[in-house]
Amino acid sequence: MHNVVCIKQVPDSAQIRVHPVTNTIMRQGVPTIINPYDLFALEAALELRDRFGGEITVLTMGPPSAEDSLRKALTYGADRAVLLTDRCFAGSDTLATTYALATAIRKIGKEYGPTDLIFTGKQTIDGDTAQVGPGIAKRLGVLQLTYVAKVRSLDLAAHTIEAERRSEGGVQVLHTRLPCLITMLEATNQIRRGAMPDALRAARAQIVKWSANDAGIEDVSKCGLKGSPTVVKRVFAPSARAEKAALVEAGEQPAQALIDAIFKHQPKLEADLAALVRDT
Repeated sequence: MHNVVCIKQVPDSAQIRVHPVTNTIMRQGVPTIINPYDLFALEAALELRDRFGGEITVLTMGPPSAEDSLRKALTYGADRAVLLTDRCFAGSDTLATTYALATAIRKIGKEYGPTDLIFTGKQTIDGDTAQVGPGIAKRLGVLQLTYVAKVRSLDLAAHTIEAERRSEGGVQVLHTRLPCLITMLEATNQIRRGAMPDALRAARAQIVKWSANDAGIEDVSKCGLKGSPTVVKRVFAPSARAEKAALVEAGEQPAQALIDAIFKHQPKLEADLAALVRDT
């Protein structure tokens, strides 16, 4: 079994700041991490490898510095890492990103064996679109299972998989054939600690680095800004509210105390509600 896990190196959201004048994200001095959702995807792939054997290839697209995140993924136990890096990828939106990643996954299948499962996190904490996973599946022509909480079973002989998917109505149990793409939900497994042998191997490992040409991308106009129809007009931090929260003394009847405080703060609201009751 050969699984590919797509990860992304993102700024640590806890330390991101927005420039007060330009309204752009200030990345200087902000540490980068593996997108947290992608770690759950990596752990899911590792658990399947523990049970069924095989190999895991970790893939990311980004600047040369993204090699740090790939080495981190190797410390968890991934077998190899591929960095898709080229100046022509700069400014890629989700459409351009899925084109490059899907092309690289095809190349990975030719170089290291056919891919059975592709794992991604449900979304990233910087773009927050949840479009890359489904976009890759569409470009590769494989089935997709999104918002997966648990892989129930895997039958390699029959090339089928059964998984639990969370939805607004509850939990869906889905059964489909391989190959397919899975986007994992957060907090669906316990991310393991990297073993010492894996950490030593990761430090010495040769990261496979592919340019657009190396990955087999024939039309670079579909990459980067040229291939990105999405335009970010402005990034800004919400302004702080001038009005502070009020402390309500609850007493023995907290609900009534809260209602009285709301009506006192918004006198017109009580009259509007009374009129609404009369009309109904």
